[in-house]
Amino acid sequence: MTSFDPVVLEILWNRLISVCNEQHLTLLRTAFSTVVRESQDLSCGVFDRRGRMMAQSATGTPGHINAMATGVRHFLAAFPESTLEPGDVMITNDPWMTAGQINDMTVLSPVFLDDALVAYFASTCHAPDIGGRMLSAEAREIYEEGLRIPLTKLFHRGEPNAELFRIIRANVRTPEETVGDLYAQASSNAVGARSLLHLMREFHLDSIEDLADEIMSRSESALRNSIFQIPNGRYENESWSDGFEEPIRIRVAVTVEDRDIHIDFAGSSPQSGRGINVVLNYTQAYASFAIKAAIGPEVPHNDGSFRPVHITAPEGSIFNCREPAAVGSRHLIGHFVPGAIFGALAQAMPGQLMSGGSEPVWLSLYRGEQIKELGARSSFMLSHFQLGGMGARASKDGLNTTGFPSGVGGVPAEIIESLTPLLQRRRELRIDSGGAGRFRGGLGQSTEMRCTSGQPWEVSAMIDRIKFPGSGLQGGAPGERGHFSVDQVPKPAKMLISLAPSATVQLDLPGGGGYGDPLERSPEQVLQDVIDGYVSIEAARSEYRVAIIYSGTQDQLVRLPEHFRVDQPATQALRLDEINLRLKRR
Repeated sequence: MTSFDPVVLEILWNRLISVCNEQHLTLLRTAFSTVVRESQDLSCGVFDRRGRMMAQSATGTPGHINAMATGVRHFLAAFPESTLEPGDVMITNDPWMTAGQINDMTVLSPVFLDDALVAYFASTCHAPDIGGRMLSAEAREIYEEGLRIPLTKLFHRGEPNAELFRIIRANVRTPEETVGDLYAQASSNAVGARSLLHLMREFHLDSIEDLADEIMSRSESALRNSIFQIPNGRYENESWSDGFEEPIRIRVAVTVEDRDIHIDFAGSSPQSGRGINVVLNYTQAYASFAIKAAIGPEVPHNDGSFRPVHITAPEGSIFNCREPAAVGSRHLIGHFVPGAIFGALAQAMPGQLMSGGSEPVWLSLYRGEQIKELGARSSFMLSHFQLGGMGARASKDGLNTTGFPSGVGGVPAEIIESLTPLLQRRRELRIDSGGAGRFRGGLGQSTEMRCTSGQPWEVSAMIDRIKFPGSGLQGGAPGERGHFSVDQVPKPAKMLISLAPSATVQLDLPGGGGYGDPLERSPEQVLQDVIDGYVSIEAARSEYRVAIIYSGTQDQLVRLPEHFRVDQPATQALRLDEINLRLKRR
């Protein structure tokens, strides 16, 4: 094994990250769909000859990159090195092999240096459509959810697999966007390969295996050292998701044993009869991400940092479903994994983790028809991600409308309205949605959507936390629950709903939980929250026991900071009454 000078190793590591970022940006710039181009629901990474992830791009969703990292082994088993040639590109969307739902396409490309295979580049993207039932949680088995592509070649020696592309086009509602994104994935892998070969020639490397071993061993050692700082023991936590027909129990036990962590989801609900099931690969992806975020955020995430983290879930449970379970909305359960682990680890790491947030990300799909010039009709379809509030941290407020644990972004209103007949009538922070605490939970957002086509349209709202809010920590209050309605009438989530031409869809996203006793938040901080529009005067009084006086007029369009002040005597009385009331309850 080659020994690397520390300075040279640092240069090579940063160059690898740069290569992956170039791959990532190429994919963003060449993608056809808004779900990739705007929401950035994608991940990119480079793998060594043995299929071990070495590095990933600076951004990407854990459910993609980490599932892809553990899933590349399926490609290598199906396509041994001897069967691959320059120009080959492989693909699958099999949920049990990669990212847990058939809307997620994983594309893998081998890299050759002087006819020798030296590495792989891979990317995973959320396809705008994959046919079948419109993406929701209503399906009862995977066969209803669309086209399932086995491990196969998308390109062979640089030539497209014409039959496969014809099958895809014939089965999806958005053929140009879906196929265009696949070409973008293959092209971005090629860009990554070109840059990696340039790097290898510059540093006179005929292989990257020794470099991979060094990077991974250092990452493994660093994470094990971080784990060793946590007291040994078994830490448990339980939380709930709304589920589909009934609530879903999320139970986790985190066991710390010196330099290893074992995460077990035994006791969680059995797999569902609807499309909210999670494959083990996806569970592992978010569980390993949670450990990195909680214990070693500076440790590079690669095959080495996976080794100290051991994840199990009973087969047939919600976190390790059996085929042919429906999995289309698996993120609605899978995104709860990091928060559940944080809740368990908070017992061993007091003052270091954050409260429960608005997870999972809210994904709404809209589709319908529009009439263009000369009476021509065309269909439209939009995947719209929205983000609620993050939980408060031990030393800071939660972030407003910020995705966690998924890093996808929302689509700007200008893009929505330029590509579809949809009109976003309102998009604003949802006042009082952040849980009260010494540090306040992040706010969700409220939006309204209409369709200007004059035709019937449909929406599928894949959302959660309508029944169960994000929990607070150390005395913090839970965040506000979410709300979904059409024309002010509450509607069921996770189902396809038909809409009248004049309908208005309202989505009120949940907020994050607070951290610490609300009485420990200073009146001046509460006053600033009221001025900023984060907390109402009524909530300041009821949640924080702070009396705010407003001196402006009720119909004033602009409320200036000087219109608000703290009533100090009233605030002291309110807080004293609250303290006395707590003492009586003990």
